[in-house]
Amino acid sequence: MIELSTQMVAYLVAAVGVLLLLLVVSFLSRPRVFTQYLEAMTGIKLSARDVAQIYKRRGKAGVRDMFLELIIREDLKNGPQITPDSEPDTEVLVPEARK
Repeated sequence: MIELSTQMVAYLVAAVGVLLLLLVVSFLSRPRVFTQYLEAMTGIKLSARDVAQIYKRRGKAGVRDMFLELIIREDLKNGPQITPDSEPDTEVLVPEARK
């Protein structure tokens, strides 16, 4: 077995402590990072506390559902109103003219 000096054991314990601290901080900051990403990518502003509460109640699927619901709501606010009577948008289906 490898013999370690007391000083080396102290360094290893300190290193493990720092790594555990980083792990705890990263888990605690997930809601904040998610809300910053959401705001940067979509313009939807949420509080980290709301995300943490939804994650606690409904888990990862609940946060995913909330995200999709917010994206759909934002898209409906900004996009054109589509009804059964509206003309179909065929712009995507028509091939571009070749030069």
